[in-house]
Amino acid sequence: MIESKMKGADYANLIASYLVANFESRGIRVYREVYLGKTVIGKDRRVDIFLHHPESQKAFAIECKYQDSKGTADEKIFYALDDMTALRNHMPGCVVYAGEGMSRGILHLLEASPFAACCLPAPDFSRGKQTEELDHLLAMAFGWWDVVIASSSPHRLPVLWGETGHGVRQRAGLAAEG
Repeated sequence: MIESKMKGADYANLIASYLVANFESRGIRVYREVYLGKTVIGKDRRVDIFLHHPESQKAFAIECKYQDSKGTADEKIFYALDDMTALRNHMPGCVVYAGEGMSRGILHLLEASPFAACCLPAPDFSRGKQTEELDHLLAMAFGWWDVVIASSSPHRLPVLWGETGHGVRQRAGLAAEG
């Protein structure tokens, strides 16, 4: 799929496919266009993507916003974030976004929101910098801490002078065990 020709439904399908490719093995089921209660203005809410983990009964809602050219997405972002904030009173979720057509002000609003994630998966659906924000929100919602710490190592107490033990803890500035 050529990014510049992508429409909103194409972007939602891309995100859904990325989720299946990377998280279905964790027991996640991915659904498209699921009705889920009412919006902040009283309309029937239909989320673009609904993730369900049957074993834990956890779920996550995703609204997708893609804008490649200047247009109406800017106006829709305020509503999408407001509605996601209301939905999060009941379940976790986020607005995922991508594209070059959003104004700088809207991008700033999205970048500052704890309920938004910039995400544009690679054609091979690999995880990386381009999906990291969404990956981390999912990790927090489903407890997949390995996703967050995958490239990190546990901190170890350094050995500063010779033997390990009580003396080293004091020299390292740590309280001695008593």
